[in-house]
Amino acid sequence: MAVKIVTDSTCDLPRELVARRGITVVPLLVRFGAETFRDGVDLAADDFYKKLTGSKALPTTAAPGPGVFAEAYQRLLAQGHEVLSIHVSSKLSATYSSALNGKDQLGPGKAIEVVDCLSVSMGLGLLALLAAKAAQAGLSLAQVAEVVRKRMPDVKLYGAFDTLEYLHKGGRIGRAQALLGSMLNLKPMVIVQDGEVHPLERVRTRAKAMARLVELATSTKTDEVAIIHATTPADLDDLAKRIGTALPGKGMIKAQFGPVLGTYTGPGTMGVAFLESR
Repeated sequence: MAVKIVTDSTCDLPRELVARRGITVVPLLVRFGAETFRDGVDLAADDFYKKLTGSKALPTTAAPGPGVFAEAYQRLLAQGHEVLSIHVSSKLSATYSSALNGKDQLGPGKAIEVVDCLSVSMGLGLLALLAAKAAQAGLSLAQVAEVVRKRMPDVKLYGAFDTLEYLHKGGRIGRAQALLGSMLNLKPMVIVQDGEVHPLERVRTRAKAMARLVELATSTKTDEVAIIHATTPADLDDLAKRIGTALPGKGMIKAQFGPVLGTYTGPGTMGVAFLESR
């Protein structure tokens, strides 16, 4: 009997890592008017950003229904596995609640644990990878869950936005509301902390925002580093090169903000996520 990891599409994990680690990703939903898409399944990120910039109205997002989680859990249980289900912060999405309800649909006594990771994007992605590695090393369900819960405070996720317009309109701005109304052309930077978006600082140019992301990612000892972009792959490569120069030999994951997160980050957003070493 093996422990299998379930997460949701806000993890932004690259497909090859999902496949390599045997992770099940449950997609959230994105709605453009009457059209509904499964995040990363029916709508790829690049196609989403084209629709976003051409749409007059902001799309909406929704958590998967409990039945979708129940089906994913039941499939893995039927194969003889146990399940650790790790999800986006409950302060940002109803996904965690839906996963709990999906577990409840299967009745008591099932080998399923559901964890609110208090992060999002590759903050969640790094924890899902950590869990998958622990599971593949033969740890029990309780042990894998404990590994994740112990390392959650070590997850750091920073974002540099071209604009907070999308975050504000989408209602996910949280404490970063303090950055609204700033001087024209200032680039807001945020941190995801305790499951919410908090203001970090404002810098004057995109170049300075990129430099600050490099500084944040390289100023502490880290076990894993991920770089995330929305619509600027050249910036992603540049950031990876600069961080790689500062951290020679360090493995690095390149990722993209998917359609659900793109609804709130908008085009041009860059981010770094990492696990601080203990």
